[in-house]
Amino acid sequence: MKLARREKQDRGTLAPQQSGFEPAMGINRLRREIDRLFADPFGFLTQSNSFFEGWTPAVDIYEDKDKYVVKAELPGMKKEDINVSLDGTTLTITGERKEEQEKKEGENCRSERYFGRFQRSVTLPVPVQANRIDASYKDGVLTVTLQKSEEAKPKQIQVNT
Repeated sequence: MKLARREKQDRGTLAPQQSGFEPAMGINRLRREIDRLFADPFGFLTQSNSFFEGWTPAVDIYEDKDKYVVKAELPGMKKEDINVSLDGTTLTITGERKEEQEKKEGENCRSERYFGRFQRSVTLPVPVQANRIDASYKDGVLTVTLQKSEEAKPKQIQVNT
């Protein structure tokens, strides 16, 4: 039997439903695990690099001459459930999105939101000033502003004749 590598498809888009029933999230997770098994058949023999399973927030990083700005999408979270830390040049955002315990009559027809712990680490290319970090959370977006250290800022050098 010959195994053929299958190209990964964009699973972030919603395909039109052929019927009125969408399988549970567990079936989607099983499909991802089967895809992973075929992509790396002996991957189960090595330890997983990811301690946190589930979801990873998307981040955007902007840089100018004085600072870095990191924006992370964390919709539906409370600021008390978000932790931001800096270790050297590694910025780490961790937290936990708790599942809503609202009880309704009937069954779920579709569930695509992730709940549980997450961790996202970003290594910055230059040192930053640890005492000048600002973090704010508004409308589901965490914004962390990190001022570059004086040594890392670009300097204008005058040429003498």
